[in-house]
Amino acid sequence: MSMNREINIHRASDIRVDLLLIANMIPNGARVLDVGCGDGELLDYLRREKNVNGRGIELSPEGVNKSVAKGLSVIQGNAEEELSHFPDNSFDYVILSQTLQAMGRPDRILQELLRVGKRAIVSFPNFGNWRVRMHLALRGRMPVTKSLDYPWYSTPNIHFCTIRDFVDLCKKLDIKIEKGMAVSAAGSKMAFNSMVLTNMFATQGLYVLTRD
Repeated sequence: MSMNREINIHRASDIRVDLLLIANMIPNGARVLDVGCGDGELLDYLRREKNVNGRGIELSPEGVNKSVAKGLSVIQGNAEEELSHFPDNSFDYVILSQTLQAMGRPDRILQELLRVGKRAIVSFPNFGNWRVRMHLALRGRMPVTKSLDYPWYSTPNIHFCTIRDFVDLCKKLDIKIEKGMAVSAAGSKMAFNSMVLTNMFATQGLYVLTRD
């Protein structure tokens, strides 16, 4: 496989489409840390398709067990605590997929991602999506959707944000957005030239961040 060739989405049926978007951003042989790696689906795919040197952090014992069963190097722990044990620039890419909203201090975790890695890839559910707004406006209740699939009283998500919120936070922290992408409910890329449209219609935001 060519170093610059993207993996064919239609051929990669063994991985979620939104995770494949992340995989296509990572070059062959990169050093990768997946924070909140779950059952290791993305790490396993990157190892097979991109020959990465991958590591993972996962809070759930079940997720760690499934990852280790796949032969992955994954430790159990709270990412906000475990990241402090890694030296500066230990990895080429640090991934935080659909986990930012569950962090106690998202601002601090972004800074830690870019201390440990040269680049960070961050995805998160967009609370500014029109379906979320309509649910709140018409029903007067916290929404339960495909990307926000917990009721308010049992959700691990404690810091919801919109895409605009995230972009503003990066500016405040002097973090450079190298690449940004709006993602649909199906997990595929959406093309918008306007922040207003992106914030309104994207189900997820996906960003590549750097300090450079």
